[in-house]
Amino acid sequence: MKRSEINGYIREAKAFFDAHQFYLPEWVNWTPEQWASKGDECQEIWHNELGWDVTDFAKGDFEKEGLTLVTIRNGNVKRDNKTYCEKIMYVREGQITPTHFHWRKMEDIIHRGGGEFCIKLWKADSEERPMDVPCSVQIDGVTTVVPAGEVLRLKPGQSISFEPYMYHQFWSENGPSMIGEVSTVNDDAADNRFLEPLGRYPHIDEDEPKAFLLCNEYGRK
Repeated sequence: MKRSEINGYIREAKAFFDAHQFYLPEWVNWTPEQWASKGDECQEIWHNELGWDVTDFAKGDFEKEGLTLVTIRNGNVKRDNKTYCEKIMYVREGQITPTHFHWRKMEDIIHRGGGEFCIKLWKADSEERPMDVPCSVQIDGVTTVVPAGEVLRLKPGQSISFEPYMYHQFWSENGPSMIGEVSTVNDDAADNRFLEPLGRYPHIDEDEPKAFLLCNEYGRK
């Protein structure tokens, strides 16, 4: 991906969140120069990889398969006692987040506004293969059985909760969607199981200066 594209996608997501009155922490707007002036008071942000995340999953086709999101809060099993995570995702129309599950993370996915949020589910077997068996999930607290691989459509205000080892793939129709995630601690380094081998972050062509830092670009551990 080009840096100019990443800068543009972040601005697009910010405008969409603003239009839906979802307000982000002030540090999402800090420039690289502002970040460089910060000290240990911000260590939770970079240790726990809070902030902007724009990815094409290293496939090189962001318009087709990609995601823009902000991790607003997150724990770190090696550094603190925070057991939860919150994200807000900007899911562009027709843009797929590839099929994956988490070994440990349990999550609620909440449709906060916009278009029609579409998700497919498959339960993984002991060898981590998707099974053709019904999936039991909670939709707004109601136990619901969903056929494997069937498109489930959520309207604004609806949510779905599922446990680890549940493969999921999602996208938006009839416009972009603003999707929240509330979960146990997120660990992108060790808790993502993609159905096909994928990279987590994009390869970036620095064709213009960074307007924002991504969550893996703080340079501090």
